[in-house]
Amino acid sequence: MPLIHECVVTTLSAEGRPHIAPLGLIEDGAHWIAAPFRPSTTLFNLEHGKKFTASFTDDPRIFAGLVTGVRSLPLTDIEGWPAPRLSVALAHAELEIDRVEEDETRPRFFCRVRHTESHRPFLGMNRARSAVLEAAILATRLNRLSREKIDSELDYLSIAIEKTAGEAEREAWEMVMEKIRAHFDKT
Repeated sequence: MPLIHECVVTTLSAEGRPHIAPLGLIEDGAHWIAAPFRPSTTLFNLEHGKKFTASFTDDPRIFAGLVTGVRSLPLTDIEGWPAPRLSVALAHAELEIDRVEEDETRPRFFCRVRHTESHRPFLGMNRARSAVLEAAILATRLNRLSREKIDSELDYLSIAIEKTAGEAEREAWEMVMEKIRAHFDKT
């Protein structure tokens, strides 16, 4: 299995408006690969632009917010680069698309990392943050996975929340759980 960097990407619309979304970038030798599902704004923007930014954060509320509909997070311009980064990013990478492999479900954009930069220190791992990230990913696949699979995964992930979560992790977990509950209440 490849290494996947879970991050927040900033792509640009044809008019130059930034769009932020969570995305796992696949590290593949000299390239990082973006493979968003069809249809999505991120995919549309990547098809129409060659440059985007990946922001790396350890704040689980950012991922939880993005998968539950928050789209207005503070951004910071990058000198000499069109796509801004998250203002709260620990680090960012500037990516330029070299080539595309078309696919009906998930085209693959092979990107060269032009530049990376750190902005704040990373203070270590936390199991609850990882659990929130996994739950947020599940929340983006509610129509692709069975209810049993989602419930089973959440039961396991909740152990890390119970044992290691701080206030930020508990807040993020509840945001994601609310989205999942609302989805299943409708079905």
